[in-house]
Amino acid sequence: MNIEELIKKNENKLSDRFANAEEIAYHNQCKVMEAFRKNKIALRHFVQTTGYGYGDEGRDALNALFADAFGVEAALVSPNIVSGTHALTVGLFGVLKAGDTLFSISGAPYDTLTEVIEGKDNGSLADYGIRFKKCELSGGDFDYRAIAEGLCDQSVKVVFIQRSRGYAWRDALSEEKIAKASAFVRAQGFTGCIFVDNCYGEFVEKTEPTENGADIAVGSLIKNAGGGIAPTGGYIVGKREFIDRIAGRMTAPSVGAEVGSYAFGYQYFYEGLFLAPHVVCQAIKGSLLIGACLSDLGYTTSPSLSASPYDITRAIRFDTKEQLIAFIQAVQEASPVDSFVTLEPWDMPGYQEQVIMAAGTFVQGASIELSADAPIKEPYIAYFQGGLTYEHCKYALTKILEKLI
Repeated sequence: MNIEELIKKNENKLSDRFANAEEIAYHNQCKVMEAFRKNKIALRHFVQTTGYGYGDEGRDALNALFADAFGVEAALVSPNIVSGTHALTVGLFGVLKAGDTLFSISGAPYDTLTEVIEGKDNGSLADYGIRFKKCELSGGDFDYRAIAEGLCDQSVKVVFIQRSRGYAWRDALSEEKIAKASAFVRAQGFTGCIFVDNCYGEFVEKTEPTENGADIAVGSLIKNAGGGIAPTGGYIVGKREFIDRIAGRMTAPSVGAEVGSYAFGYQYFYEGLFLAPHVVCQAIKGSLLIGACLSDLGYTTSPSLSASPYDITRAIRFDTKEQLIAFIQAVQEASPVDSFVTLEPWDMPGYQEQVIMAAGTFVQGASIELSADAPIKEPYIAYFQGGLTYEHCKYALTKILEKLI
């Protein structure tokens, strides 16, 4: 079977899955549109501001817009949040203080949080007397016995959940599982903050963690919620009592969310959220197609073809380092930007091993655009995500298959 026939066969096989992704996208588009209408978004909200940003209508309306889109009381959306890791760090420092314990119930957080949580003499949570503990997932679900035991510690003030897989061979966590875990945590008498790393998961399902028991959800605007056109930034959404504390950490306790300007204007943050449900749908369809085609060639991918995707990432396992590197290089070669670059593993800031990363993107490092990355360690697993259009995902797949076949 040639490449064209392989892709066509799997497109036909996936027609029902594609239709389901489009139904979810329409539901989320309606939700986002209602938020735009409720907040009476107008051209004046796009204009640039400078200095302190007192009375910045664009900033304040953007916060309100995200709050309504995510079904919460309040939000912080800022171009001054430089990454998902930064958003998570600001959020955690806002809701934790000396003597508290951060308890992750989804295993170890993503690699870039290791130094944030446990670093020494670098301004980490540990340096400020905040402890960390974790329990692993069990069979792809939460370990409820371990959670109950962990919550016996009265110093636990934040329960942390990472929705996406990170650099782990597991499926992303569904909203159903997050809702069940959140309810269980509350049933143990926990009155602190349930805090979700929402990166890669926004608009993949019809609801968000903040609609299913989470107090705070955090993400990056160069991932799903920025729709592929937000140039930078991050968001933190949730209960007002926690958002107010986090705002004091993001700026200063005396000013909170009352300051913050952006000299380039806010149009792309608004437009990015408007586009996000559709763009996420394109990425999901691309992920399903590459998973089906590579499975036909004998590669193991996650999530399995029988499982629904709960984030935009697909993991693909290779036998050798050389195969892994060749795959990542093929993704780069199929990118609209820097397609001529030959990638090599390198020591990327915040990671424990060398990483190879394909990101021929319009916004540097934007993983809602077609991209792939992998730590150079066994087992050799590539993490493929994004795609602004299904057509680009399909084009990239033909180039990947040419190299693999």
